Amino acid sequence: MGISHSTARWLAPLSFAVDLAAQTYGMTSTPNMKDVHDANISFFSPQPYFIAAFFAPQQILQMVWLYKLCKRNRQAVDGVESAGEKDLSTMVDFAPYYALGNFCIATWMIFWNRSDLKTSNVFVVINSLAQLYYISTQLPPMKLDSANSILTHVVAKTFAGIGVLDLLHNGSVAYFNHQTAGPMTKVLTGLGFGALALSSDWIFGGCLVYDLVALAVGQNAYGNQSWSGWLTIYAGVTAAIVGLKNLAKPPYTREAASGYETLR
Repeated sequence: MGISHSTARWLAPLSFAVDLAAQTYGMTSTPNMKDVHDANISFFSPQPYFIAAFFAPQQILQMVWLYKLCKRNRQAVDGVESAGEKDLSTMVDFAPYYALGNFCIATWMIFWNRSDLKTSNVFVVINSLAQLYYISTQLPPMKLDSANSILTHVVAKTFAGIGVLDLLHNGSVAYFNHQTAGPMTKVLTGLGFGALALSSDWIFGGCLVYDLVALAVGQNAYGNQSWSGWLTIYAGVTAAIVGLKNLAKPPYTREAASGYETLR
């Protein structure tokens, strides 16, 4: 999905603007996104205000990332990229996944507000799997001395983190609307989050814990106290796995060098 820096500089902001416009419409239309949520409850329905609380600061982080992506022209010395420019290359590499995600979420909103949950789920699956693929296989290790590297990791991993919640939520209401969690669902949920936690750093791992807390609070509010209790346990176990794993093996690097962009 490689593109040039010049293409990334218009594609990424365009996708952000399209998604922001769609989400604004979705929140102000009748019925709005929350109305559809409240009418369709399943065993992976979160407390909706947790999504809103995640969405607002994430938009600010994305705007900072977009500013860093767009403000600089790519440069090289004697044909060799500096460390800072290599991190800019990572931003450019992420831009197609970022744009795909924004366009998918914008399209999701249209079908969601029409209560066409199965069609909306298609775009959730595309976005969530694309973001998980990127952070799992394409994203290089985060460098603590680089603002570009840190921002890209935060934006990409929060995008993927909320994508996990979207995947569970939309899939459950699309195909198991007004159903409760069975024994197999409970077992697979614990195993799935545990497996993800084992391969997560602090950022993505923190998102997984947040997802589980959002689900636990939501299920408790919808009267599924037993399932809420299990989700709360999963949140604690996931947090413990992420913490112990990353304390034992710190996931980030610090590679100060000539020409390196320091964090400021």
